[in-house]
Amino acid sequence: MIRATQVKGQHRFTEAPADTVVLDFDDRHRRRMAMTGTRGLAFLLDLENAVALRGGDALVLEDGRLVEVVAAPESLLEIRGQDPHHLIRVGWHLGNRHLPTQIMAKGLRIRRDHVIEAMVKGLGARVIEIEAPFDPEGGAYADAGHAHGHDDHAHDHVAHDHGHSHDHHHHDEHCDHPDHHHGHKHAHDHK
Repeated sequence: MIRATQVKGQHRFTEAPADTVVLDFDDRHRRRMAMTGTRGLAFLLDLENAVALRGGDALVLEDGRLVEVVAAPESLLEIRGQDPHHLIRVGWHLGNRHLPTQIMAKGLRIRRDHVIEAMVKGLGARVIEIEAPFDPEGGAYADAGHAHGHDDHAHDHVAHDHGHSHDHHHHDEHCDHPDHHHGHKHAHDHK
């Protein structure tokens, strides 16, 4: 099976790609995976490291042909604030929960989640259910063009304020919660 071993980010196609793969957010964060394009081209994605693919990227096959990456529509919530300051406040709450979030010109997009939907409505935001490609920010801990799973990585956290209660806590001098339980498994090296 032919392999795709390189990625050209946000490639501008001057000739038609050999095929196209339509992938949701999770399938765009892989290192190695068998794929079949929309026109039937079967190939193996075989990258040295997992890469966060974006819509418009090109996978480079061993023979030089290109396969276009298209971001599949997903069930999302588009969050609108009362003004830019309000939207930043809502965004802080989403980021504080490490939720993948896409930043738009006038709103934020996250995957549908009824608990988070209730939270942002409680903060006064307007929520619209949509179907659209999901292309969230890479995050402060992702290397350029490199994705990681949230189940098995380590990263440093600088001290930050947790002025409210939720199920994802960090130990630092600004945290006033007596009992701490970390919602997912990965190591934190606090400074």
